[in-house]
Amino acid sequence: MSQMAPILPLYIAQLGVEGVGEIARWSGIVFGCNFISLAIFSPIWGRLADRYGRKPMILRASCWLGVIMIGMAFAQSVWHLVALRLMQGCLSGFQAAVVPLIAQETPKEHSGWAMGMFFSAQVTGGLLGPLLGGFLAECIGIRQSFLLIGALCLLGCLALTRVRETHRPVKQTASVGLRELFAALPHRGAIVGLFLTTLIMQFSLTCIQPILTVYVKELAPTTDHLAVIAGAVFSSAGFASMLFASRLGHISDRVGSNRVLPACLLLAGLVSIPQGFVTAPWQLALLRFVHGIAVAGLMPSINNLIRQLAPSSCMGRIYGFNQSFQFIGMFSGAFLGGHLAAFFGLRHMFFLVAILLLVDAIWCHRMERRG
Repeated sequence: MSQMAPILPLYIAQLGVEGVGEIARWSGIVFGCNFISLAIFSPIWGRLADRYGRKPMILRASCWLGVIMIGMAFAQSVWHLVALRLMQGCLSGFQAAVVPLIAQETPKEHSGWAMGMFFSAQVTGGLLGPLLGGFLAECIGIRQSFLLIGALCLLGCLALTRVRETHRPVKQTASVGLRELFAALPHRGAIVGLFLTTLIMQFSLTCIQPILTVYVKELAPTTDHLAVIAGAVFSSAGFASMLFASRLGHISDRVGSNRVLPACLLLAGLVSIPQGFVTAPWQLALLRFVHGIAVAGLMPSINNLIRQLAPSSCMGRIYGFNQSFQFIGMFSGAFLGGHLAAFFGLRHMFFLVAILLLVDAIWCHRMERRG
């Protein structure tokens, strides 16, 4: 899926959108619009996962992703991309099923390591995807790249048929209403706080992603091999996350995810500031690498804390709601990021990201000290 990130602005330009500001604006819309439907449907798929099992939901979501990516290869206008991305979110919900499946199958004392390993696998794809996507876009063309993305999603669906689910949730608990569910949570305030942290974190991350290729184009001395350079910048953060996610997971199991989370937020906020002052793509790639180290501890820590705080009987729904906040943050970040970048300029977006992450780090640190 991450192959799409560096080639999406180029595809939008190929579909007839002109001007740096307009391309940045439409990149934000296309990149973020599916998060609307994901935010709506993720709790629904999480509830069904609690009722019928997580594996069927994983197979359904991965197959649907393959179909949608193949459809994007045949888009004739930017509005087709918007419609397909909205449809993508309606029947997706992959994370809303796979995260509670991993959490349910892992002992609590090793859940930090397990979430770190899952994140490592996830960002390994994030590492290879942009680099491969930029390379293939030059070799076989952008439309053919989307066909390949769809084929890889279907291949992933085939591989997931071998996954075994040994712990089945109690079916009756999925019928509990939303108000009763949250009223019965023993750590309701902490869980809602993690939801808000997820939203802020994803907003700050996706402010940058849709405009990163445009920013690299401004920094590059020549436009030759732009897709490859942008893919390398994207991949630098993923490479760092791949290397450090499992190690941060081990640290979380020892000292607690409640301490790792604010520390990673602090590092991500501080390293975002100089990204607005770089003058060459290699400088941006280096800073994105450090940023990737911080990101490696964010989502695994949040998922691990939810695993520790949420009852197993409704874990799928809780993770589904966390996914909703994640997708709301993704959409608002991608949508507003493109518009704010077109209005204020690309560099100012990094300063906004720094402020959000640092404020969130201070808030999480205060919550951790309160216990």
